[in-house]
Amino acid sequence: MQLENLTAVITGGNSGIGFGVAQAFAREGAGGAILGRNLETLAEAERALGGRFVSRRCDVTRTSELELTFRKLRSEIGEADILVVNAGGAIGPGTLGSIDEVGEKQFDAMMALNLKSVFFTVQKALPMLKDDSSIILVSSIAAHRAFPGMAVYSAAKAGVRALARNLSLDLRHRKIRVNVLSPGTVRTPVFERMGLDENAADAVLEHFSDIIPAGRTGVPEDMGHAAVYLASRASSFLLGSELIADGGVLSQ
Repeated sequence: MQLENLTAVITGGNSGIGFGVAQAFAREGAGGAILGRNLETLAEAERALGGRFVSRRCDVTRTSELELTFRKLRSEIGEADILVVNAGGAIGPGTLGSIDEVGEKQFDAMMALNLKSVFFTVQKALPMLKDDSSIILVSSIAAHRAFPGMAVYSAAKAGVRALARNLSLDLRHRKIRVNVLSPGTVRTPVFERMGLDENAADAVLEHFSDIIPAGRTGVPEDMGHAAVYLASRASSFLLGSELIADGGVLSQ
């Protein structure tokens, strides 16, 4: 019970990696709130978490919604010990495309979801966070390795990595630790949102498995275990650091 009686807020906690983190936190004794945009999956996740987490709808790309959500949460569940900034992803306008294909609107949308929202999620959560709390920013191995047609997404995730270093300095007077979790390929509903049926998704994931030294793609539970470490006192000496959970891809 590494997180017993701690309160966590997880953005994008209604599915995929965020839900895997919430499950791991709940097993370790934490509770709190999960944020997301889909009311149906939020309700399903809340039920699956056994009442340890409340769910709230919030579009993290809207700064006003973030501010209002965190203000309400503070009055409802009190101060928080952990913030996991997970919402984002390689889905939506501007995700895939070479430099001659991506327009300004697509660029702005991808940056708003994967970088701007991260900065303002932390900013708007600060009044709710206790001193000596832990902030986990979810980036990606795309911040370190180039993938065809993913320049904008990769740049946004590299920005998240840089934010962790700088925010750690900004918040050191409050002893708030800011670290990064960078997943590799993880099987999540993102493949369904790409328009792939189950067979096609399996084929894509099998291809990725062939190039991952661990011999398999990740699952949300893997990211949950890593996030527990970053949230717990076991990682108290980590500040502005990055934990890469990719099955060994970047080690090659």
